[in-house]
Amino acid sequence: MALGGAHREAPLMRKTAHGRGAMFAEINMIPLIDVALILLIIFMVLTPVLVQSQLAVKLPKSSEGVPIHGGDTIEITLDKDGRIAVNGKLVRRSQLEKELTLLLGRAAKKSLLVQADRSVSIQSVVEVLEVAKRLGVGQLGIGVSPS
Repeated sequence: MALGGAHREAPLMRKTAHGRGAMFAEINMIPLIDVALILLIIFMVLTPVLVQSQLAVKLPKSSEGVPIHGGDTIEITLDKDGRIAVNGKLVRRSQLEKELTLLLGRAAKKSLLVQADRSVSIQSVVEVLEVAKRLGVGQLGIGVSPS
């Protein structure tokens, strides 16, 4: 017994009805939360890469293509199945204008690059270009592969 008469028990011991100490276990949630957050970060990083790789586009060939550099370029990809991706994110055709409006903060400084598969109709490309022009994109471009 301590001087004050208080009895301290071990942190993992509880007294049972018979007065004996019994061990109990608690689940430590911290490692589980750490693993869940790491997995969340990994999936957040890999998702755009996986979506971009799902849209296989065979670009038309050109010998006069100019590479685009800079972070102010928005890429729209049209594949042969009619799917549209904006910066790697799949978007329905009806939501294209809304998605572009969100991405075009200062439209005069942004560039838009349309990458359409060879088999996509020119009408689909023109519809995308019309939406971009209506929103006031600074520069428009069509993606090609070097010949």
